[in-house]
Amino acid sequence: MPTMILMVLNDVDRLEDVMRAWQAAGAGGITTLESSGAAHLLGHIGARDDLPLFPGLRNLMAHQEVHHRTLFTVVNSEVNVEAFFDATETVVGPLDGPHTGFIWALPVIAVRGGQRT
Repeated sequence: MPTMILMVLNDVDRLEDVMRAWQAAGAGGITTLESSGAAHLLGHIGARDDLPLFPGLRNLMAHQEVHHRTLFTVVNSEVNVEAFFDATETVVGPLDGPHTGFIWALPVIAVRGGQRT
C-alpha cells in the first residue's frame, strides 16, 4: 500500500537539503507549500498594529509572513518509512527539539497520477 509522507519544516533554509534527502530515500515527486502555524499566527496578534481589533483568519493570513514549508510525497510500499524519517533528521537534526518541525506518514487507500517510486 502506498504511503503519504508529510512534513512541516520550520527552517526553510534546509528545504533543498530535505528534498534531496527525500529523493535519496525513495521519493519520486515532492510537493511543497508555504505555511504558518496557528500558534505563530495567534501569538502575534497583540504585537501587530496593522490588524483590526478582532481579526478574522483571512486578515491574519493576509498580513502574515510565511515561516514554514509543508512538504508531502506519496511513496510505494517498498520505501522504509523509518529510514525515510532518519534521512530527514540527518538534515534537520532531531525533530523532538523545539522549532524543528514534525513529520508523519499516512496510508494511502488509492492513488492516480504522479510519478511514484
